[in-house]
Amino acid sequence: MTAPQQEALVRRERLLRRRAQRRIRQAIVASAAAFTGVLLLNREGAPADSVATTSTSAPAAPPASAPGSMSLLRPAPLAAQPIWRSPVEILKRDKTAAAPAFAFGTDPRLKERHESLNRWHHIYNYSAQYRIKPDLARRIYDAAIAAGIEPELGFRLVRVESVFDPKAESPAGALGLTQLMPSTARVFEPHVTREQLLTADVNLRIGFRYLRGLIREYKGDLKLALLVYNRGPVAVGRALAMGKSPANGYETIVTKGYRGRGTLD
Repeated sequence: MTAPQQEALVRRERLLRRRAQRRIRQAIVASAAAFTGVLLLNREGAPADSVATTSTSAPAAPPASAPGSMSLLRPAPLAAQPIWRSPVEILKRDKTAAAPAFAFGTDPRLKERHESLNRWHHIYNYSAQYRIKPDLARRIYDAAIAAGIEPELGFRLVRVESVFDPKAESPAGALGLTQLMPSTARVFEPHVTREQLLTADVNLRIGFRYLRGLIREYKGDLKLALLVYNRGPVAVGRALAMGKSPANGYETIVTKGYRGRGTLD
């Protein structure tokens, strides 16, 4: 026998061996599937009380089978197995029963925790974005939410007005983070002092209330409201009365890249 013939014979034997192994595996899988199906059919046909009795009492000896019968196809139920219910019984359950209460949908503590985590997530994002301390970012964020304006607009306004300096003072006399004039601030809080306007919380509270009122007064025209905030209502009204544009670039700087409406409602 030549070398090519020997190689062909070896390849044929290897091929036959692989086919035999594949057939054996298929037969094993088919047998396991059939055995599992018979077990399931056996359990579905057994009454529930018999299974419960079997699980609580000592297992009885299996009945003697006739010679040649397939006794392995109907094994005795195990003692430690729980009561099994068929899918039909599960689907026939009472649909009027109350649905199970899930913690994430009903527990107010989890909801409050989620809102707190979401709040701090935004605060730290603004802190990193504008490179300010988290405490100042928290004060700006909370004041904006309380006043009903979008926090992003609040941060933009404070950055342009005071560069996040609570003690900022302008030559015209504007004070604090939002650069409020004392006369304007006293419209909202008549007894507010100059020293109080240099504290972050008081200044942000009044400044954001003022901005929110301007946005409402000008029917959602954010740029016009920002111009009135910066130039004052008299100067903007005079320009509009003369048919001129009151724009001075301030509103463009504040709203550059901003796509919000300005308010939360």
